[in-house]
Amino acid sequence: MSQVIATYLIHDVKDLAKKAEGIALGLTVGSWTDLPLLEQEQLRKHKGTVVSIIPLEENERVNQYLGKKVHRALVKIAYPSVNFSADLPAILTTVFGKLSLDGEVKLIDLQFSAELKQAFPGPRYGIEGIREKLGVYDRPLVMSIFKGVIGRNLQYLSEQLKEQALGGVDLIKDDEILFENERTPFEKRIAVGKKVLQEVYEKTGQKTLYAVNLSGKTFELKEKAKRAVELGADILLFNVFAYGLDVLQGLREDKEIEIPIMAHPAVSGALTPSEFYGIASPLLLGKLLRLAGADFSLFPSPYGSVALDKNEAQSIADELTKEDEQLKRTFPVPSAGIHPGLVPLLVRDFGNDCVINAGGGVHGHPDGAVGGGKAFRAAVAAVLSGRSLQEAAKENEALKKAIALWGAHEVNV
Repeated sequence: MSQVIATYLIHDVKDLAKKAEGIALGLTVGSWTDLPLLEQEQLRKHKGTVVSIIPLEENERVNQYLGKKVHRALVKIAYPSVNFSADLPAILTTVFGKLSLDGEVKLIDLQFSAELKQAFPGPRYGIEGIREKLGVYDRPLVMSIFKGVIGRNLQYLSEQLKEQALGGVDLIKDDEILFENERTPFEKRIAVGKKVLQEVYEKTGQKTLYAVNLSGKTFELKEKAKRAVELGADILLFNVFAYGLDVLQGLREDKEIEIPIMAHPAVSGALTPSEFYGIASPLLLGKLLRLAGADFSLFPSPYGSVALDKNEAQSIADELTKEDEQLKRTFPVPSAGIHPGLVPLLVRDFGNDCVINAGGGVHGHPDGAVGGGKAFRAAVAAVLSGRSLQEAAKENEALKKAIALWGAHEVNV
């Protein structure tokens, strides 16, 4: 049967079973026992079904927070796909539209039947395709972020881009708040990026891909993206949650936009942080982004300035990378507050198939972005060879300076 099964964390003071049945009916046929038998038979294929109710232990902290004694449960409800068109806006409205307004209910997961999942493209390139573009197969990728470029000109952007590439990073992305502007317009950023990175490649053999921020009015995005492809852009950075998952999918499915897409989590914090409301991070930043076609998914790391719970961050990465016959794997990009001393933790917790993403951890290095990039590359090499960062720093000045500034978190990987 083609369907989607939604898992909810619900909090109710009285009857959990009644609450679950109310959700199943309220989001599908509206009522059931009051209907004549003939109408029941006609509507049976449209009716939502309670799959399971798993009670959870009472939690005093939750009771205190909500100011009442509550019973909690994980509830699974199946929604027949005959009820909705095969697109994420229709599915999310079905399973969590008005329900998201109804008290302490959080959408934890969605399970798609194989038939329904075929409606979604998944990443165009995925982990394997990105690695092939770079020729890097045996280590985490390293990415740096443009910083402080708002109000600056193309010359400044060009110099910063060159410094980052010379440091040996694999990827460089625009700041997500760098939009269309007179000083560094979108098309000229692409042209400058292409020229600078080609020069670095010819000089050093270091191949670096540049993710340019695709922004503007929604209905202009496709034409702008196609123009980016014509100009030779490497990757599109996209603030997906400011626009919607379906916009991402539309970009991914357009045959004239055949370059990778990097999904930024901006605005997702309005939906995910609460344990009582909204949508779980592994679903929103993991499973749904992968379904819609993101080749990279950025999300808060467990260690930095806007740290996410470690289990939650790892669950996002699991959703992005677990084997799936229908979908390519998406690169997890744990971000925010990353410096070279955290590389052992990142490799231990996310493995080789991740992107180590840093802004201040590159630009804040005493030797600038060149030194920052070199420190990250040295840290990655040390961890993969089984050496401690302190040991490796004896032979690498850039890493030594980074550790002196930020410290090192040594772990067994």
